[in-house]
Amino acid sequence: MNPDMPAAASALEGSSTWLLVLLGSLTATLLGVAHKLGLIYQLWHQVDMKSTRHGGETVAEVLKAHGVRFLFTLPGGHISPILVACEKLGIRVVDTRHEATAVFAADAVARLSGTVGVAVTTAGPGVTNTVTAMKNAQMAESPVLLIGGSAARLQKGRGALQDIDQLSLFKPLCKFCASVNSVREIAPVLRKAIAIAQCDTPGPVFVEFPLDILYPYHLVEREVFKNFTSKSLLGKIVNWYLRSYIGNLFAGAWEMQDLSPLPVNLPKASKGQVQQCVELISRAKKPVIILGSQVTLPPTPVKILRDTLEELGIPCFLGGMARGMLGKNSPLHIRQNRRDALKEADVVILAGTVCDFRLSFGGILSKRSKIIAVNRNREQLLKNAYVLWKPTVAIQGDAACFLVSLCQALKGYSCPQDWVTGLKEVDRIKEKANREKAEKPTEQHLNPLKLLHHLDNLLPEDSLLIADGGDFVASAAYIVKPRGPLTWLDPGAFGTLGVGGGFALGAKLCRPDSEVWIIYGDGSLGFSIMEFDTFVRHKVTLALPNLCSLCICGWDYHVVAKGLGGKGFLLNRENEDQTEELIRTAQSECRQGHPVLLNVLIGKTDFREGSIAV
Repeated sequence: MNPDMPAAASALEGSSTWLLVLLGSLTATLLGVAHKLGLIYQLWHQVDMKSTRHGGETVAEVLKAHGVRFLFTLPGGHISPILVACEKLGIRVVDTRHEATAVFAADAVARLSGTVGVAVTTAGPGVTNTVTAMKNAQMAESPVLLIGGSAARLQKGRGALQDIDQLSLFKPLCKFCASVNSVREIAPVLRKAIAIAQCDTPGPVFVEFPLDILYPYHLVEREVFKNFTSKSLLGKIVNWYLRSYIGNLFAGAWEMQDLSPLPVNLPKASKGQVQQCVELISRAKKPVIILGSQVTLPPTPVKILRDTLEELGIPCFLGGMARGMLGKNSPLHIRQNRRDALKEADVVILAGTVCDFRLSFGGILSKRSKIIAVNRNREQLLKNAYVLWKPTVAIQGDAACFLVSLCQALKGYSCPQDWVTGLKEVDRIKEKANREKAEKPTEQHLNPLKLLHHLDNLLPEDSLLIADGGDFVASAAYIVKPRGPLTWLDPGAFGTLGVGGGFALGAKLCRPDSEVWIIYGDGSLGFSIMEFDTFVRHKVTLALPNLCSLCICGWDYHVVAKGLGGKGFLLNRENEDQTEELIRTAQSECRQGHPVLLNVLIGKTDFREGSIAV
């Protein structure tokens, strides 16, 4: 036997192993390339090279199927196919002067309509301009869909125009972020995004659409090959790769797909939890409900919630979007002295209300009170719990559904009337004192409290109020009374200035017959005064009359409003005796189709003395 045979056999075995590893690695690489290019998928699904259809049409069809009526945008080439297709399907495309305004408008639509609000912005700076508005939507728990354009997939990371990593920017702000990789993915990705925006705790979502997903096949093909002429072996390989890439984009693009909304899941209180709360309320002598914005969310209509609260008969404090829930003069709505009332209360229901700065981080609650906390979001439900306050019952569920179930289980319950009337009497005394303060002259300009009382006296029952500002708006929250449910819009916990223009735009579209008022501070108006141009431009096509704004400042903003095509009036000490007449004139101009700015110079009062303006 040849002594070299074992060594040769061993070498041969090693070579075979190396060859198998190489073949395995090559196979895996080829399968990876095949998957990336959708080669297997393309074997079974047609690429219609002659079709003039484009991805923007699919986007529009999905939005239409989800009941979207308005789309807010600042147009750009990256997103043009979406805008064109939406207009063809009857979705109103409203172009604004800033991308943040587009998102604020979508936010307002989401809050008032119960459906997702939609904004579409072009790539890069168009998308980054929305960051503050998206963060505001996140903290306000508004289901907003932001669609952003982006560089073509083939050009990402290669220095294309306005190409940045947009997904990383929005992941901390959104419940869901995705980039669409092919035309066939448009419908399923959008359906998923819209459902997630509305599920559990609502919030914003972001979907990115690369340029080559939205345009028709022949245009994408032309752009991909316009600078490619090589006929070498390498050129042929590149040509094959590019053909496969385009084929994957459009394979199966126009096959029938389900566009209908996915089911929306909501957390709800269990029967056991409701019964536990029934026992607490039944024994209570001084119960109180504090309602936050979450109670206005679907599925419970606000009218049913209002009827529920009136049947329960428990005194209520209203905050955020819940302002106006009980109408203008409800005996159950307590507007003043919340801190004192909560010290006395033996049971407090936090219905969608969070123990953050608005409730002194929970420190405003008495340690003797039984606290029932209900919130869709667990983190918000227990914010600052066991530090400054302790929940007796903590329920992760929809607050409005909980209140309806509680009322049904408390049939025959009657809240002690001496408690209700006592709180209302304190309310009356405080409001009388506020009216007396309104009559005191200021050192210069107008008394802001008196101005607000005049406004409150003249507001029609269908008016809708938008709060955009700091100290003056905080004062307005005590004086001006929203007329009914969903008639008050403010930014929410983030306290963002500049929401006014966008909120008004969205609100007016949702409520075309309502008189919409923006209560501005001077700084906040500066963020969105250019949107008066938007109001004027869309007066006919979008039937956007009846838009009034009340600005408190020292600048000639009323002149700016005139320059943008609206109407502007100045109110100061010289014409103070004409205050109500000017307000009525503003309302009359609104009814004639003119957006109006009433610029008022106000003085200083001690109304909010002791408050820290941050």
